[in-house]
Amino acid sequence: MFLPRRTFVQFLAALPGLGSLANLAPGAEPMPRNVYKELGLRPLINAAGTYTFLGGSLMAPETIEAVNAAARQFVNLLELHEAVGKKIAQLLGCEAALVTDGAASALTLATAACVAGKDAEKIRRLPDTTGMKNEVIIQKAHRYGYDHAVRNVGVRMIEVESKQDLERAANARTAMMLFFNDYGPQGQIKVEEFAQLGKKLNVPTMNDAAADVPPVDNFTRFLKMGYDLVCFSGGKSIRGPQAAGLLLGRKDLIEAAALNNNPHTDAVGRTNKAGKEEIVGMWAALDRFLKLDHKAVWNEWEKRVQTIAALVGEVKGVKTEKFVPPIANHSPHLRINWDEKDSGVTAEEVVKQLREGAPRIEVRPGVATGLEVAVWMLEPGEEQIVGKRIREILHKK
Repeated sequence: MFLPRRTFVQFLAALPGLGSLANLAPGAEPMPRNVYKELGLRPLINAAGTYTFLGGSLMAPETIEAVNAAARQFVNLLELHEAVGKKIAQLLGCEAALVTDGAASALTLATAACVAGKDAEKIRRLPDTTGMKNEVIIQKAHRYGYDHAVRNVGVRMIEVESKQDLERAANARTAMMLFFNDYGPQGQIKVEEFAQLGKKLNVPTMNDAAADVPPVDNFTRFLKMGYDLVCFSGGKSIRGPQAAGLLLGRKDLIEAAALNNNPHTDAVGRTNKAGKEEIVGMWAALDRFLKLDHKAVWNEWEKRVQTIAALVGEVKGVKTEKFVPPIANHSPHLRINWDEKDSGVTAEEVVKQLREGAPRIEVRPGVATGLEVAVWMLEPGEEQIVGKRIREILHKK
């Protein structure tokens, strides 16, 4: 049956994934596919930061190119893990590396490595740790939701507070000592001393530094302190695939982690399936990240903060303050405060209007008063949009 051209174009526009073809003019390039529109979802401007629930970060073109290249051919995944691990270790100057399925996966695999090691029978039995080293020492102040990834292996978390507590708690059943870097100031045992205690007690130490780049030297700083293993998220500032992370450290423990990992079938890490695309993408993203002019990047973030502060500061009674989180998400942020009674608008109302408006904007969650804006996940020019939108909301009241 013959369809008139207009009818045919309308038919194409109604098909999922083919709507962009309707915009074709002779010789024109097809419009990019809008998958979120097809799903009935509204994308957002990320003025919050590298939060997993918002998608982490955006991959750079070089990373996307590598991911696409990896997706077009088959490869032996064990060989790929080994080859990329060597490349990453060379890039960072560390002993060994493994691409994991995010930083949470790195926690699970690191724990499995310290509990079961390379013993095939022990690997098969996890999370049944009967007869194995099955205790992980952690400071009470460092307990956090992500230690569930450690508990997945079947270990007991042993809480301590002081150096003396830790030395008394260490015994023949101790498999690992875990330090959560973001909570470092909250514990009595500080980051370097914790690593030294691990050496003294002959217990492997693990530092969860998932969100702690920048600064770039953190990749190796904790290993130089004496930590046996360190993990980082790949989908945050490195801008790798969100379902990717890095486990760095001692060669024997990295090898053991790999044996507890996918694609090995009967292993606790089988569910931690980083595919060929994530593995190659993580390598490409890290290579790009290390080549950046980080001073120039930081200066750009500073300018974005200044732009938003200037726009919002035009509203009477609004005060702004630049701040930099000292450990995790270490980058320039903006704090915005105003007298809610005088203005007639609460921070909750501003957040709601930003989230429901057009364009949709997310700012940092869980802030006690006012607003906190992160700029490092903004695309160029979005700082203007964010600043003007906040100004508009505050000025109306």
